[in-house]
Amino acid sequence: MIIDSFDDQSPAKINPIVNENAETVDAVIFTFSQAIEEYVAENYDCKKAGELHMAHGASSVYVFEYHGRKFGFYRTWVGAPACIGTIEELREILNTDKIIYFGGAGCLNKEIARGKVMVPIEAYRDEGTSYHYAPASDYIRIRNADIVASFMEENGIPYVLGKTWTTDGFYRETINNFMKHKADGCISVEMEGSAVQAVCDFRGLDVYMFFTGGDLLDAPEWTARREKNQIKDTQHDPGHFDIALALAEYVTSHEKKGGRS
Repeated sequence: MIIDSFDDQSPAKINPIVNENAETVDAVIFTFSQAIEEYVAENYDCKKAGELHMAHGASSVYVFEYHGRKFGFYRTWVGAPACIGTIEELREILNTDKIIYFGGAGCLNKEIARGKVMVPIEAYRDEGTSYHYAPASDYIRIRNADIVASFMEENGIPYVLGKTWTTDGFYRETINNFMKHKADGCISVEMEGSAVQAVCDFRGLDVYMFFTGGDLLDAPEWTARREKNQIKDTQHDPGHFDIALALAEYVTSHEKKGGRS
């Protein structure tokens, strides 16, 4: 059974390459949006450090400096296995112990405004990847949620805390399952969160995540809550990259001062 998949007693048959001479950065930011990637490439003095490859193409890994620190950035792919693959393979290109991860999520509570920043505190593991990186459980704790929440508060960014439902079955978010997870305190649904936390825990990485509230499930009929070609208040909004970059600066500055991280 899938819940019996975690094995920390024997080595993996295939292992990611860790390049000990890889360029060191203070943190790496990743997201899913091509529009965000274009924004970063156009507005920051980026150099290309390498590429992450899959059968359907390659994703560039960039490095840039900001306020005296060095950060990495790349666009990942949707879905837990592909997204986690990029985290595993990143260490062949860049050396870091901090990951900033943001993207869009469906909203399970109509009271949460479109475009609202959502900070997950736990993720329901309705996907398969995390069970290969952590012992079976219904939820995985998002370890740095308190740090992300503190950052939002200190910077006056409106946000909401709650659980998230991570699922592989995008088209099988049924009414019964929606009602179950909403009743259990989930405020968002997405496809990668629990697996990202699991792989980062397993590899000794700190991950800091937040989501942008998008489409709404908490209505008689599903609604996208966005207009055609809309950018503002979606996961493609450059303002959300600005939040991620400020968060990256926040967690690295606290570490250097002997603080939270």
